[in-house]
Amino acid sequence: MIRLDLSEKGYGGVPVLGPMQLRVGRGEVLGLSGASGAGKTTLLRILAGLDSRFAGTLEIDGRSAMVFQNPTLMPWRRVIDNVTLPTSATEEQARAMLARVGLESVADHWPGQISVGQARRVGLARAFVTKPDVLLMDEPFASLDGARVGDLLELTAALIAETNAAVVIASHAAGELDALATRFARVDGRPARLFQEERVRAGS
Repeated sequence: MIRLDLSEKGYGGVPVLGPMQLRVGRGEVLGLSGASGAGKTTLLRILAGLDSRFAGTLEIDGRSAMVFQNPTLMPWRRVIDNVTLPTSATEEQARAMLARVGLESVADHWPGQISVGQARRVGLARAFVTKPDVLLMDEPFASLDGARVGDLLELTAALIAETNAAVVIASHAAGELDALATRFARVDGRPARLFQEERVRAGS
């Protein structure tokens, strides 16, 4: 469960977010849209606990994980280490999750030896290996072509269903949000606020 009551978030005395309230329960996937620079990443960083300099309160029930816009792999560590070290997962758990995302054969490779698409799968494996209660995703499929995005969307949807996590995913691509989200909201304005959107999920 995610509970955010944000009065204001600012930089250098200039408010950029708020006021806003956000609630996401287990099994819900909130699709977050908004223009570039609207404040989506700032909001996700607050939810992830990476930025505590805001006026308000944040409650996160259970373990949280984040999939960043860039995979942020450590180039001096093997793929398997990039899954185990940040998460305290065992090597057995990490190898099982890498197999789940189709990367068992590159577990002992270096990040520089794998493709961008494979690096994004490593990011997914790292996020899901400990079965998080809360999952935050910031443009997780950016810079991938349509076929690769389709494959990763299917994989991500399956992993989310298995964990029953509370999920917030930010994306510029409406199709990505339609494929994953159960609810929709938009970050907009100066300072930015959160607007709930009534949308029909694709295929429903």
